[in-house]
Amino acid sequence: MTVFSNDALIGEHILITGATGGIGYEAAKEAVRTGAHITITGRNEEKLESLKEECKKLNSKAEVFVGPADINIEDDRKQLVQNAKESIGPITGLVNSAGIGGGAPLDDLTEEQLRKPMELNYFSTVLLTQEVYKDMKEQKRGSIVNLSSLSGLRGTHSNIAYSSSKFAIIGFTQSLAIEAIEYNVRVNAICPGFVDTPMGRQAIANIGKREGRSYEKQREISEEALPSGRISTPEEVARSIVYLLTDACENIVGESLKISGGGVMR
Repeated sequence: MTVFSNDALIGEHILITGATGGIGYEAAKEAVRTGAHITITGRNEEKLESLKEECKKLNSKAEVFVGPADINIEDDRKQLVQNAKESIGPITGLVNSAGIGGGAPLDDLTEEQLRKPMELNYFSTVLLTQEVYKDMKEQKRGSIVNLSSLSGLRGTHSNIAYSSSKFAIIGFTQSLAIEAIEYNVRVNAICPGFVDTPMGRQAIANIGKREGRSYEKQREISEEALPSGRISTPEEVARSIVYLLTDACENIVGESLKISGGGVMR
């Protein structure tokens, strides 16, 4: 199901990080359905090529550039942006969906466990955005969507490292939004709760392990706690991302769109 016309993003060039993950993968497909050309990046080139094939089947007119990269590495970030522009043209949209989970209570938290989520989820996201934003600012148009989380809005047990990185993304989103709107560049964040992806399922499994429950039982409990009665699908999150990329929300600036099934209403 889609609520968008097939030309909602016509003529746009969207760079999607973390495109080999569940949300990024679906965001790429939703973007080409709505007419966009896309650059997809991640570290698994085989999966990126498979995604490219799926996208071309959805829209044979869409240009799809595959740019394998580790965005933790400065040279990879710079080369990715340069190659994307040379292949398709100016980047007018950015979806920062690359990220990792993981966590532990403070007593057990190692320095590596603390640094890794902050490095990818925050530092690399900001530094890649810096590369893309230069041109958006010059061309005075663009939209940036950052993937935060409900964990970026409130803390949860054994989630210090991940939650802190996602809180940081909210701060980045709001601060850049104020700077960027002067140049007609919109910046917003998406804040999903549990999503039916490998990372989301692992998060549920981790809670179950801590509470002495099976994954199946913990998922049942997690879903029953939501007013909607279920966790979100990656397709639902992808549609929300594409919405924020379109000019249907020209005056939505610096917002954090919750996708919680009613679990968080403030």
